[in-house]
Amino acid sequence: MLFLPSLFLVFLLPLALCAEDFYKLLNIDKGASDREIKKAYRTLSKKFHPDKNPGNDTASARFVAIAEAYEALSDTELRSIYDKYGHDGVAQHKSRGGGGGGGGSHDPFDLFSRFFGGSGHFGHSSGVRRGPDMEVRVAVPLRDFYTGQEHEFSLEKQQICEECEGTGSADGTTEGCDKCGGRGAVLQKHMLAPGIFQQVQMQCDKCGGKGKVVKHPCKVCGGSRVVQKVATHTLRVEKGMRKGSTINYENEANESPDWEAGDLLVHVVEKEADMEEEGQEGARSDGTFMRRKGRDLYWKEVLSLREAWMGDWSRKLVHLDGHIVELGRKRGDVIQPNQVDVIAGEGMPIPIDEQERDKAGEEEYGNLVVEYIVVLPDQIEKPMEKEFWALWEKWRKKIGVDLDKELGRPGPKSGQAHGEL
Repeated sequence: MLFLPSLFLVFLLPLALCAEDFYKLLNIDKGASDREIKKAYRTLSKKFHPDKNPGNDTASARFVAIAEAYEALSDTELRSIYDKYGHDGVAQHKSRGGGGGGGGSHDPFDLFSRFFGGSGHFGHSSGVRRGPDMEVRVAVPLRDFYTGQEHEFSLEKQQICEECEGTGSADGTTEGCDKCGGRGAVLQKHMLAPGIFQQVQMQCDKCGGKGKVVKHPCKVCGGSRVVQKVATHTLRVEKGMRKGSTINYENEANESPDWEAGDLLVHVVEKEADMEEEGQEGARSDGTFMRRKGRDLYWKEVLSLREAWMGDWSRKLVHLDGHIVELGRKRGDVIQPNQVDVIAGEGMPIPIDEQERDKAGEEEYGNLVVEYIVVLPDQIEKPMEKEFWALWEKWRKKIGVDLDKELGRPGPKSGQAHGEL
């Protein structure tokens, strides 16, 4: 019994989407220009294309509805009818065989192919030539690899002219080339020797091999059918994504009416840290930054001689997402130069597909490796010198060794402290 209601919803969904206001379907205002209508169709048709949403009936139905909305609003006569009489007016106009964009029933994939080239399907070219892929590098800061973030990036690429929809004609009409007879190629004779000729087939220079010529070239593309424009994309950086990862944007390379667009391959790299980024998380005013090696993060902590030798210090390290990592030593805890501490769970997030354990709802992290750098002073002040010698004497007694005797040096005279002449 549950099957019948489900079947009813499947057939009802396209009807409900078709009944939706055309302007709302395209996310535009009623006063939108032709250019805005075309731009909205280009964006939404790619988003809801069935090839990009396999098994999603809602997306497929919306793809068809978007095509119907565009065909109605892109035709001046049909748009006027729709504005006055709504969907019923458009339906009656079509039933009477009205001309323009609303005349008859159109395949939404044919409309899609007019905008993007190819067969109207992603990855199903049916013999249509595929254009070359494009590759770009996008640099993002380390903190965005840690927290996960969205970035917008822009690039200039070849796009099908929106004004003429890739025809190259201002009025949408083309004529057969009178030089090649519409074949796109001509035969030329070359004399190899007296009385010996060779025929060579060459591309027609008048129509460029297209077999058609444009009498009234488009004012935007000049008849070339394509333009160079800046396209903006959104890049989603997942938490813990590896440096150098490649994200594939299907059919987002250079467009042409003669081929199906290739893919845009985005290589995500880490932005080089520089002094301009001081003051942000994971950075310090002396130019020291967190660095990443695989799953682990590395940090250099600078200590004074007093801190390294005597301990009794603390630091609040601001992590990449702003949380605090406590560093420090108790009094008497000595740190050797270049000593390393490993703090578990404070490194990079580990992507789910790389996690070694399956803990539902828990994120896994690598380690934070802290290397201590000890900076020696140019000279030691008297109070610090006495403090150091007092600690030295305490340590000598603790280990029970007379280092002066072991090293063949005379011990301090009565009333004279170490380090005094």
